[in-house]
Amino acid sequence: MKTRIIAFIVLIGSTIYGCNEPNDRVDSYDLIVYGSTSSGILAAYTAKMKGLDVLLISPDNHLGGLTTGGLGYTDIGNKYAIKGLAKDFYRRIGQEYGVFERWIFEPGVASKVFADYLKKAEVQVLYGYRLEGVSKQDLSIHEITLSRGEVGHSMILSADVYIDASYEGDLMAQSGVSYTVGRESNKLYGETYNGVQLRTKHQFPDFIDPYQIKGDSASGLLWGISPAGVVPDGTGDQKLQAYNFRICLTNDQDNQVGITRPEDYDSSRFELLLRLFAAQPEKRTLNDYFIWSKMPGGKTDINNRGGFSTDMIGMNYDYPEASYEERKAIVKQHENYTKGLLYFYKTDPRVPEQLRNEMQEWGYPKDEYTDNNHWSPQLYVREVRRMVGQTVMTQHHCQGKEEVKDPIALAAYTMDSHNCQRVVVSKDGVSMVKNEGNVEIGGFGPYPIGYGAIIPKGADCDNILVPVCLSASHIAYGSIRMEPVFMALGQVAALAAAEAIEKKQAVQSVDHQLIQQSLMIDPLSDGSQPEILIDNSDEGIMVEGNWQTVTKDCFGQDALELQGNGQVSFPLEVSQSNTYEVFVYFSKLRDVAPVTIVSLRLGAEVKEHAIVAQEVEVIGQTSGEWISVGVHSMDASEQHSLLIRSNADGVVRADAVLLVPQKRKGS
Repeated sequence: MKTRIIAFIVLIGSTIYGCNEPNDRVDSYDLIVYGSTSSGILAAYTAKMKGLDVLLISPDNHLGGLTTGGLGYTDIGNKYAIKGLAKDFYRRIGQEYGVFERWIFEPGVASKVFADYLKKAEVQVLYGYRLEGVSKQDLSIHEITLSRGEVGHSMILSADVYIDASYEGDLMAQSGVSYTVGRESNKLYGETYNGVQLRTKHQFPDFIDPYQIKGDSASGLLWGISPAGVVPDGTGDQKLQAYNFRICLTNDQDNQVGITRPEDYDSSRFELLLRLFAAQPEKRTLNDYFIWSKMPGGKTDINNRGGFSTDMIGMNYDYPEASYEERKAIVKQHENYTKGLLYFYKTDPRVPEQLRNEMQEWGYPKDEYTDNNHWSPQLYVREVRRMVGQTVMTQHHCQGKEEVKDPIALAAYTMDSHNCQRVVVSKDGVSMVKNEGNVEIGGFGPYPIGYGAIIPKGADCDNILVPVCLSASHIAYGSIRMEPVFMALGQVAALAAAEAIEKKQAVQSVDHQLIQQSLMIDPLSDGSQPEILIDNSDEGIMVEGNWQTVTKDCFGQDALELQGNGQVSFPLEVSQSNTYEVFVYFSKLRDVAPVTIVSLRLGAEVKEHAIVAQEVEVIGQTSGEWISVGVHSMDASEQHSLLIRSNADGVVRADAVLLVPQKRKGS
């Protein structure tokens, strides 16, 4: 147990507020987690559940990062890739809505779930203290200095191991760990989608004039357009993909705060948007200009869409190395821009009437972000610093052309980068505005992330793990940088920290196989019985009929599919006699059979269940849902199986089966 010297006052639940006067005494922990993102919270929870003395530092007053900051329309990629506590989070979200799992949600609901984790593990959270300095002894971080900004409000802390779970990577950077900012040249790692990329998505149509006076370059460029010339595709630079806010609005009139004119409002910033309206008169809904995703409770998660939207392109380049005050100003600039955009749509008579009327139905939700004027405190900083660690994840790992030797988690999302700059190009002798930097390349299944991607090179530092600003090229990071993956890597980082502390070794010496074993035996880090997944590719699957292997819209890498006569039998092997809820993964395809018959053989008893396609609602960025076929008692000494029958009425898939153990009374 570490020595506790500095006193913390105002203890509320699992939260502590530091209020010490400056002194030379040091408060010491097994593990310090810097950054209260989704990754940081689950890292702290895991470590505490494993018996470590943990402190979670939240540099501001916001817990949960983007997951509680408006990003409710979860970027999944493939549900198979989401395991352990990351999956548990979305199961707990589902419980809040009365369903098995849910991947779309309101910010306040996500905040409640994260608070439940911290309360259960009694995690101490220190709010409002930001990193000011790091002292090292040899290759190890010895102490960190924190400050609240006011004169005299600072403290020094130490730990055996540190996790930098922030989006910015400040602890990583100040610890002497190698990192990079921006886009590498394609040549560096032999990639094809890195560096400058002038492509067609989230783009302006041809021939939109970039100048304040059309056709007159001497009049100057419209707001938001860079005078920089475009270099060849694949060229590296330090430009960043654009940041934005994931906007939570509501159309519930009883729960609305009006969209009003923000400070620093200037309608001339939206002249280019007016020209975009004129260039595409057929696009007259808000969803043509925003990704307007509906959330429960009549709310939204609004994201960027098209040539001119919520992304504030080219206005974030200084953010990675900026001071805290400078970052605060950049965040405020993005807030004013975004609120101004909404106000412009709502009130400016030059906005097409259909768009203006539709925006007038919406307002800020009274019941969200009540301590921040109903606006998210979390800017979507998609990419800041990226560690250059022991392993660098690249495009080749994403596409399965190269595989890590130390897998500890999975990713599955498209290689995704938002635009990085808005420039002038010439076509047929005519100058026009274009966005540059957007990349969306998919077509691959889940792939492993190596342990070497969350640890620094041995020569840099030996007691820090970095699950968010991890080691990856720009384009590979675009696939990995999703909130569920950050959660999974946070849990992994905590397990690795526990191993390093127990064995008194460098993080580079931790055996990744021990982490894998821990995740397999105790995936929720709480000693509960693991659920059992049976995939169509597992051994023991019995197939009758001419089933085809398909790879699109599957759970995992593939699924079996047939229209005609046939059946697939999944063995249900349980090592513990218990009551289990049995689920079948059901993909709602365009030509899916109206009814799929599932037969459960439980010992000598046979039960049938009909899955009616019309009754299945698929919600979120996924093509399928887990469908319950009942809660059943299963004896470990008996044989059990689940049979999926195909028919000629439509396509039937045999993809995956899940057994979820039910908690016994008193457990």
